[in-house]
Amino acid sequence: MTDLAESTRQAVQKLAPNRHGVVVAALTADRTEVCSSGGLTVDSRLEIGSVSKVFTSLVLARLVEAGEVRLDQPLHDFLPAPAGITLRHLATHTSGLPRLPKGMLLKALLRPNTPDPYADCTADYLIANLSRIRPAPPGTRFRYSNLGAGLLGLALARHTGLSYGDLVAREITTPLGLTGTGVGGPVEPEHDAKLRPVQPWNMADLAGAGGLRSTTTDLIAFVRAHFEESPITAAVGLALDVEHRVNPFLTVRLGWMAQRLHDKLGGHLQIYHNGQTGGAFAFVGFDRAKRVGVVVLSDTSRIVDGPAMDLLRELQSSEHQSSEHQSGQ
Repeated sequence: MTDLAESTRQAVQKLAPNRHGVVVAALTADRTEVCSSGGLTVDSRLEIGSVSKVFTSLVLARLVEAGEVRLDQPLHDFLPAPAGITLRHLATHTSGLPRLPKGMLLKALLRPNTPDPYADCTADYLIANLSRIRPAPPGTRFRYSNLGAGLLGLALARHTGLSYGDLVAREITTPLGLTGTGVGGPVEPEHDAKLRPVQPWNMADLAGAGGLRSTTTDLIAFVRAHFEESPITAAVGLALDVEHRVNPFLTVRLGWMAQRLHDKLGGHLQIYHNGQTGGAFAFVGFDRAKRVGVVVLSDTSRIVDGPAMDLLRELQSSEHQSSEHQSGQ
């Protein structure tokens, strides 16, 4: 039997070097252990980057469950868009759209130190940009797309007459009681990979791709809502049941990535997403069958996936003993 507190502490020890601060939470069916460094706590608010895509896709699932939209409804029902792209395609990265709006990659290469690369991604800019794109045939191939996820958030917001932030609040954060999650608002001081202070990003109308900010407390509750009964249980089921195969080991659900472990764990499924901005990194992952999960937030733009995945795998393979607890280093 492995001690949950010790496993969480070891994950922080692996992550703390070359980062200003990090928070790690390990979840089992009835226990939570949190350990942190750099003065961060469970209530430290940070950008979560592309973890926002999971929220956006869950909003889609909620609206589908409510009969307000259809998974296979064309994007051009909501925005001027090429024919053939559906809401399902946007949520599963099979729309054929490029990773970034046309011209943004070149801009990023020519100006790599741009402090806020998405600040100009207004609705007008995105729609005009979309008219210049000739996507690959939709529904055939996985092609990770910030543009597609952002357009999904924009389309759903326009359909409901709400801002993206208000829509996420109505469909997810308010039902779950997540008080620290939303678009905009203060965050802890954040740092680039060289530990230099940076300002948070303004994702404008591409917020559905990466514009949310959150806390470890909220993300713990969010992950638990994926293997416990909650007001969003039906939407969670839909989001996880939709599946597009990327390769023999990896599938994409609505928003989530999922990989099957082919080892002594006997094929258990890891469902996860990470997120990175110019000054923060986030990871959320869980095993719905085993009722375990991991949340990692860092105030430094350095990948945390290795130790986070290792901890999740350990939780999947072990029985842990611990009481609800928070510690720091």
